Amino acid sequence: MFKNWILSKHESFVRDVLRDFCQIAFALENHFLEFDATSTVRFHFFDDILGRQNSKGLLWRLKDTSHLLFRNGKTEGFDVLGEYLDWALGYIFHECIKLKEDAYQQMNYTPRFRQLQENRSLSPEEQHIGSELYSVIRQTTESIEREVRRVRFILFHCKRMFILYLPQHSENPLLARFLYTQSDLVRAVFKGYHAELLQATYPEGIAAMYVLAAQSFEQGGWAEEAATARGLALTAGENPKNT
Repeated sequence: MFKNWILSKHESFVRDVLRDFCQIAFALENHFLEFDATSTVRFHFFDDILGRQNSKGLLWRLKDTSHLLFRNGKTEGFDVLGEYLDWALGYIFHECIKLKEDAYQQMNYTPRFRQLQENRSLSPEEQHIGSELYSVIRQTTESIEREVRRVRFILFHCKRMFILYLPQHSENPLLARFLYTQSDLVRAVFKGYHAELLQATYPEGIAAMYVLAAQSFEQGGWAEEAATARGLALTAGENPKNT
């Protein structure tokens, strides 16, 4: 029963994993730009994208959907890209848990210890103990730097893996509709690889994406949106290099 449900939702899961990845990658990369400027990460940012067991955030939901998609695959046999993507998305989740904890330390304890170190009423022994403890807190910044580098590294490789993985779903109307309607988000995330992503997924031309998106709109009763997509398909068919 569960397996049948997984198979029935397969196209949705493919769309959802890419959609949620794009949203998470966009948010993380922008937050890391703040980190580059300030050397701090915000606890509440990671608290929001992670959530908790009874109220999961976007990143937690991405991890769970990834498990449903890649650990209960539609195709038989071993899908190495699915294995890699599932691991990579889970890795980002766990690194962000570390970043959340480090951000909490940085937000709450660094200012307090700095304030204590400036207290001239402390005895030499108290000053020494405080300095020793504060040295550990300072290492939190080093940990954050390593974690940010690792997440950036994995995000980059996730994009490359999606380019290799998505062509096997080139006939997925929900995926096509997402790539069409959220093209600004996808382009912002994949940047210079955006054209390669579309060309790899729709090797016969971008018109195929518009046709599939139109079909998805029609199935949902969105006649006007479907007509617009079909018009773009005709234009793209006349200009096959248009992406």
